[in-house]
This record gives sequence, C-alpha cells and structure tokens, in this order.
Amino acid sequence: MIDFTLSKSQQAFREYVHQIALTEMRPISLECDRNEHIPDAFFWTMQKRLSPASLPKVEEKQTQVLSMLLNEELAWGDAALSTALPGPGLAAPPLLAQGTPEQQAKFFALYADDQLHWGALALTEPGIGSDVAGMSTTAVLDGDEWVINGHKHYITNGARADLIITFATIDKSLGREGIRPFVVPKGTPGLIVGRIEEKMGLRASQTAELIFENCRIPKDHLLAGREQSKKAGFKAAMGTLDATRPMVGIIAVGIARAAYEATCQWVKEELPEGYPLQKRQNIETELEELWQEIQMARFLVWRAAWMADCRIPNSKEASMCKAYAGGLVMKATAASVRITAPGKNSELRQLMQKWFRDAKVFDIFEGTAQIQRLVIARRLFPAINIP
Repeated sequence: MIDFTLSKSQQAFREYVHQIALTEMRPISLECDRNEHIPDAFFWTMQKRLSPASLPKVEEKQTQVLSMLLNEELAWGDAALSTALPGPGLAAPPLLAQGTPEQQAKFFALYADDQLHWGALALTEPGIGSDVAGMSTTAVLDGDEWVINGHKHYITNGARADLIITFATIDKSLGREGIRPFVVPKGTPGLIVGRIEEKMGLRASQTAELIFENCRIPKDHLLAGREQSKKAGFKAAMGTLDATRPMVGIIAVGIARAAYEATCQWVKEELPEGYPLQKRQNIETELEELWQEIQMARFLVWRAAWMADCRIPNSKEASMCKAYAGGLVMKATAASVRITAPGKNSELRQLMQKWFRDAKVFDIFEGTAQIQRLVIARRLFPAINIP
C-alpha cells in the first residue's frame, strides 16, 4: 500500500529545504535570470546547507521519494538555480545503474572532497533527441582506449561538469543495440566545449554543446558492468530516463505551485477594487481546479519515485508523471500571467513572467510529450505494434 502522508521527519526535511529556497534562491532569482550567471558564493552556500550533515535526518529509506521532496521545494525557489547545483546530477543514474562497484567507488569519490564538482549526461545530438537509436556519436576501441567522435547538444552543466556520462555507438549497424555509456572526465584531450546556449527560460542554468574529436578515454571507462548483453547500453539510456523523468516532473510541479501561490497572493492583495464579482468567482474557481491538478501531478511523481525505491519497473509511470506535469506547468504559469495582467509590473509579476518562460522546456526535454504518450501506449497495449 502506498501512503502519501508524510512522516514527521519527512515534513521537517521538506520545511528545511523550503526555507533554503525562500532565503537563498528567491532573492537572487530575477538577477541570475537577467545576467545568465550564478555567483560562486551561492554554490558554496547551497553545498553547505544541503550537505548530509546539515539536512534533517529522515527515518524512511525511500531515497527517490525524498529526492522528490527536495527538488519540488528547490524548484519552487528557482528551477534554473536548482538544476545548476553542484553534485553528480544527471551523471548519477547511469553510473548507479550500469557501473561496477569499483567504477562507482572511483567516480563518486570525486564528489566527496568538499569542493565544487558537477556531473552531466550527454545523450541528445543535433538531429536526434528522443530517437536514441539514431545516435551518430561513435566509440571505437583502439588498444586500451576508446576513441569517441561526435557532437552532443543541450547538455545541462556540460561546460562545468567534471564527469560526463556520454552515450555513443560502438557499431551503427546495430542500431540501438550498439549504444554504450562512457565516462569522459573533464579536461580529456579531444573533449571540446562549444557554445553555451542562449535560452528563453532557465536562463541561469548552463546548457552547453560538447564536441568530441578523437577523444580518448581508458578502456575501463565503459559502463557495462551490470549487464553484458547487447542491449545493455540502450537499457542504460532508457533506465536513465526512467529515473530523470520523475525529477523533471517534480521540478515542473514546483514551478506550477510557485505560480499558483503567487497568483493567490495577488488576488487577495492586489485585485483592483470594483473588480466584477462574477469574474472574481471565475478566477477563484480556476485556481481551485488548478490546485487539484497540482496535487494530482505530485502524486503521479511520488508513485513513480516510490516504484523506483521498490525496484518496480516504472517506465510507464515515469512517462505519465512527466507528461502530465509538463502540461500542467504551462497551464499554471499561463494562468498566472493572464490573471495578474491588470496589476503593476511588480517583482512578483516579473517572477510570474519568468516562470512562464521557464515552463516551456518541461514539454520538451527528457522526451517530448508525444514521446511520453508513445511510451505509455506501448505499455498499455503491448500486443499492438505501435510504430
């Protein structure tokens, strides 16, 4: 039985992180968005305040669910800042899923020295996003080294990452069965950071282009320790998405909740006097329905996370929560901007406009809404040949 009631320790954990989001993230949110830059002092502060020694102890061992609680509050503070925080980040899921114990000990040790370190996942390429089978980045074994050549686009924290889990094909003729994950450390000869993307939303979060030109890494940097089958690399890619899609979903929930709460605050404090009663009631009805949808999105995410904690396959549920939350955050932020249109151009409204810009990407990355529906359909109707 799944229980969505938070324990006292989980609630204390959530409230602690919320205060961090309120005091450390919200005050610099707009400035970082305008400048497309995050001060190093913020990273050091967050690393200290979010360290295991500083966080409240939680009795339950549901690490994925706890991660959802953490990331909703951080996204409520600022989604761009939350995705830019130091740590292994998106490099962690494939390393945990496909790395040998020796590889995990070696590569995770980098993040234990109290310095600022980042991780990244290099999967998307020009011309292929959701169609992983069309990957063109290659890895060729040359003696005791793998030689990687190719391009990767839209890599979160790609320019600052100390470890980049890079997916490449060892044989294009094998299609998806030729895909493998490799660990490429920062500073490896042949690893070139291209342009840093200029974006509409999540402007403070770094999104980079990575170019691999005869990039040589040791033979043992191939992550293939858990499963040696031909499909291991593709399964690693899909398993990574099963882990990251709920994360994307809960960040979308955090933004939607921020927009909802800010709109409620505006309606209570700034709705012009003499505003027609019927229109006021319509706004209140819309906000009440929006709150229900936020709750539903959160529970979908929690269910997918709970399944991951229980080691229950969750591909369908991961896609469901990502698709639903991705649509919800667009709806919530658009409603926020529309409802508060009669107001002054206050800092609160500027935040609402920023959240609206931030929201769009949640319908795109980690697989578009169309791809999520395809994943869901394939699992609901396995006997039907869905292209």
